Amino acid sequence: MATERPNILVICTDQQRYDAAGCYGNPSIQTPTIDALARDGVLFEQCYVQSPVCAPSRASYLTGQYVRNHGLWGNGVSLPDHHTLFTRALADGGYDCGLIGKMHLAADFGGRTERRYDDGFRFYQWSHDPSHGSPDNQYHRWLETAFPDLYERASHAKRTGEPAPVTFDDMPTEAHYSRWVSEQAIDFLASGRDPSKPFFLQVNFYDPHHPFVAPREYLERYDPAALPEPIGYPGELDGKPFIQREASARSYAGYARGFADYSPDEIRQVITAYYAMVSLIDDETGRILDRLAALGLASETVVVFTSDHGEMLGDHGLLLKGPMMYEGAVRVPLIMRWPGRLPGGERRTDLVQWIDLGTTFLSLAGLPPLATDQGIDLLPLARGDADAGRRGWALSEYLDSGHPYDPPVFLTMLRYAAHKLIVQHGAPATGRPRTGELYDLASDPQELRNLWDDPGTSAVRADLERLLLDLIVVTGDRSQVREGLW
Repeated sequence: MATERPNILVICTDQQRYDAAGCYGNPSIQTPTIDALARDGVLFEQCYVQSPVCAPSRASYLTGQYVRNHGLWGNGVSLPDHHTLFTRALADGGYDCGLIGKMHLAADFGGRTERRYDDGFRFYQWSHDPSHGSPDNQYHRWLETAFPDLYERASHAKRTGEPAPVTFDDMPTEAHYSRWVSEQAIDFLASGRDPSKPFFLQVNFYDPHHPFVAPREYLERYDPAALPEPIGYPGELDGKPFIQREASARSYAGYARGFADYSPDEIRQVITAYYAMVSLIDDETGRILDRLAALGLASETVVVFTSDHGEMLGDHGLLLKGPMMYEGAVRVPLIMRWPGRLPGGERRTDLVQWIDLGTTFLSLAGLPPLATDQGIDLLPLARGDADAGRRGWALSEYLDSGHPYDPPVFLTMLRYAAHKLIVQHGAPATGRPRTGELYDLASDPQELRNLWDDPGTSAVRADLERLLLDLIVVTGDRSQVREGLW
């Protein structure tokens, strides 16, 4: 197979913030596989997702559109049927497409099976999460066959609610969801793909999503006392929008414990488990890449490592995700490796977005972008071409997208140059006051000082608000073809 139409292997984690990898400057986390990918490929330092919440972000990835355009504005909302996914275009263009793990383009709360779209995946091993009760949860079917005793014990614990030493979320390494993901990927590479076609394989790990648990052997790799403390200081949220104090007290609009309910020791355990989950993914990714190399496919395969959004992890007195646009929530890792075709060990500081990935994959396949696509091709930028297109800004939206708040919360984030603007929308969208955040990331990279009401930066804020208004116009969906003058 000619490398002009390479295989594409996408390894996507769930809720992994950009700095949860050694190659992003974190000396405390153990990620040798991800770090090796960065040494052999191109690392994008500033990749922003289009929403800090799973389903809207994943819909933006697969459609190439901003959240307000594709219509899947929140978890539990289904993507409208008229959309074309880039994976469908790849399949129509001759690619053998496979999916492993989470999809999340439709509601699947309460154990229902998520509806499928015309997604182009011939190989489809779906499992929303380790404990999901759907009979179509392929992780459960694998576990039931490979580890029947563990499956039965976890099923009993789920049915009865009784404390148990084993749950679907807390399995030993050999039976873990992340091991299932890597096993399915290895099976696809070795015997499950159509060797007459290039392949696109979407490998979706569920970790390091909460609940924060990991196999003991991975927890033991870390000393909780040696890990970095969360970013922030007492009273910091007094200068931030009130919704953040609400979320600090009660995560997910009261459906989950808030940071304020955790003791310092518990927060250290959360961070330890999060790091351990990332290290487990790193090892399982290593297994996949080793098999790719053993099969002689590495040189003709573009490998991409990324995540759907981040995790607050105690920063600024917040946990999980939701109505916040801090770097830990909306900035994710993005690494691309293509031996001999992309440079190794280089970094790009340009602002890129998750909607750019589908555009890039179609370009790799020699296919045109989707008619509704709003991304840009990252290949020229990855190669280091002097004339590579550079957008220079990034947008992210939260449209009461997580667990619903009362009144609802609507946020729009603009990242431009060294500044980040977050507008909390008010009436008539919601009964909440119109307020926001403004950060100078050059002087305040940890986003500790909110400059929204600072008289010294009023002109900067006004300029960014005007730019945001213009970007809302330019990023509207104008894909419908004009057929005449009237």
